[in-house]
Amino acid sequence: MHKPSLLLFAAACLASNLPAAETAAPVSVSSNPLLVESTLPYHLPAFDRIKDEHFAPAFAANMAAQLQEVDAIARNPEKPTFENTIVALDRTGLLLKRTRDIFSNLASANTNPALQKIEEDISPKLAAQTDAIQLNAALYARIKALYDQRETLGLDAESKWLLERYNRDFVRGGAKLSAADKEKLKVLNADLAALQTTFMQNVQKEKNADSLVVDTREELAGLTDSEVSAAAANAAAEGKPGKFSIALLNTTGQPLLANLKNRAVREHLMAASLARGSHGGPYDNREVVKQLARKRAEHAVLLGYASHAAYQLDDQTAKDVDTVNKLLAQLGKPAVANAKLEAANIQAIIDRERGRFQVASYDWTLYSEKVRKIFYSFDESQLKPYFEMNHVLVDGVFFAANKLYGITFKERHDLPVYHPDVRVFEVFDADGSPLALFLVDYYARPSKRGGAWMNEYVSQSTLLGAKPVVANHLNIPKPPDGQPTLLTYDEVRTAFHEFGHALHGMFSNVKYPRFAGTNVPTDFVEYPSQVNEMWALWPEVLANYAKHYQTGEPLPADLVKKMMRAQRFNQGYFTAELVGANVIDQAWHQLKPSEIPDDAIAFEAAALKQAGVDFPPVPPRYRSTYFSHSFGGDYSAGYYSYFWSEVLDADSVEWFKAHGGLTRANGDRFRSTLLSRGGSKDALMLFRDFTGGEPDIKPLINRRGLDHPPAALEFDG
Repeated sequence: MHKPSLLLFAAACLASNLPAAETAAPVSVSSNPLLVESTLPYHLPAFDRIKDEHFAPAFAANMAAQLQEVDAIARNPEKPTFENTIVALDRTGLLLKRTRDIFSNLASANTNPALQKIEEDISPKLAAQTDAIQLNAALYARIKALYDQRETLGLDAESKWLLERYNRDFVRGGAKLSAADKEKLKVLNADLAALQTTFMQNVQKEKNADSLVVDTREELAGLTDSEVSAAAANAAAEGKPGKFSIALLNTTGQPLLANLKNRAVREHLMAASLARGSHGGPYDNREVVKQLARKRAEHAVLLGYASHAAYQLDDQTAKDVDTVNKLLAQLGKPAVANAKLEAANIQAIIDRERGRFQVASYDWTLYSEKVRKIFYSFDESQLKPYFEMNHVLVDGVFFAANKLYGITFKERHDLPVYHPDVRVFEVFDADGSPLALFLVDYYARPSKRGGAWMNEYVSQSTLLGAKPVVANHLNIPKPPDGQPTLLTYDEVRTAFHEFGHALHGMFSNVKYPRFAGTNVPTDFVEYPSQVNEMWALWPEVLANYAKHYQTGEPLPADLVKKMMRAQRFNQGYFTAELVGANVIDQAWHQLKPSEIPDDAIAFEAAALKQAGVDFPPVPPRYRSTYFSHSFGGDYSAGYYSYFWSEVLDADSVEWFKAHGGLTRANGDRFRSTLLSRGGSKDALMLFRDFTGGEPDIKPLINRRGLDHPPAALEFDG
């Protein structure tokens, strides 16, 4: 904790770099809640007091304060020790981290023009902050001196791993570069931060600007009354009363394609989705993608790597591009082969109905449901009345967690939130002791980016005495007032998935902040969350939450059987669209600086063709210009992580099944060997500690049905 005088001085030192509007008011510790630690339970941010204008001065003050802390470590005249260098470094910038975590979440979950302007300004400054620390020669000299004698320091395993990770972080951050190359690196990092911010803001703005507007109710034939009402409300909010507006989600496929009967409307909806960020106008991302790819490649070469992918993978469990390329090849060929057989079945339905057209991407979900009905007598829309959102959360997600880990939940209505839709739950451990706060933000809104994610406001650390505050975010369309929120099964699965991330954060039991929760390799972070998906269909859990929202009747047993039998249905499509996105991600990031193409869209098409996944009825899940995972930051050259983690997940699911499934003993083992360890140990060693074996791709191949072709439809006559 810093004294107010230091914070005020630090803010003044940086004020000249801030826009005039952001520095007009004097900085006051008493009026700016970001300049002091929150006094709320678990240090929950004081959302009711935080205003947009607080962020710029808080960033300035807290950044300057951290640099002073770091400078004191680097200039310490005493001989470097683990405590006065590594532990001291792990303690720096605590208020800056809190400010950054609060800001980044609000910029994603509830943004506005003021926050977007601050984001544009602060992103390169935060990149420069990291450079100022990792390129500090005196600081790295202390770290390296300790690293070189690490075997003789008598450190415990977690402390030794922390020293090794800090050394690696600094080397990968450019600590060993020449003075001239350090200056080049600083420029590149600032440019990359600015470009990534531009990309993400363009995606957000384009999503809202490119909704599909239709004139008549008849054009929306096939949609439910609730969906039509939502479209009418969207249009009214856009200043188009009397019309109907379909908002776009961030993926290529759009959920309403499954029910829209008007083929022309389906075609226009898919065209709008595919064209995002690549049809001119203020939010076109084609040039941004090219610049990002070029500068990332230059960054990698400067640090001694062949490509950005090579740089990224060197710090992951996959280790190299050959391993990732092999994984994608193993999945891509059988996935596309199965997708083509699935397309043939769809075409058989179209021909039987005398459709006189060839199946296209915008036909797939509508007609694949008809195939599903024939094969399994199962219509997925039959499930929605049994998946009411609160039941899914409380009687499904929370229920499974209680059975596995003994934890309980109590909703708190006395704590502030940043939006009325957000709910707060206090989480208690099996012995009744306080464990964490959990924020739930499930509804979509224009101010929220697409997709689903988990974030931490406060990370666990025994060094700091901090308990976790974590949040889950989904994008479920909010129904009109008075109507229930009914989920698709995919949304149910996503709720369980994101809660798996939340458990990773809430169960963290490490000493050092550097290792807390999901601070693990990118290609390992999805693994625990994907394991948690298995409980969505576990019989005891499903029976507890899948009840009709009107009658309370349980999901009929015959419908459950049909749903379970249909689990492998359409897996060629689902796998192929993911492989396609992965191919795009890797193609861009395995380039050398001189290989960046002139035409981003043509390059994408060529990459898909070369990989054998250019099957038009199954477009990639994301295209380059709205691929936030790849060009927005954390998952660049890392989207394969979902497949890589699924290999570990499928293995682990088999372990759970073989050892009795939903039991406290199994949950406690998963928690103690893996979830509680965060990044405090080599990731694959954690996997081995839990399963007792090595990863095997066969369970994944079997789960996705890629080891055998789907059956063919046959009609008499």
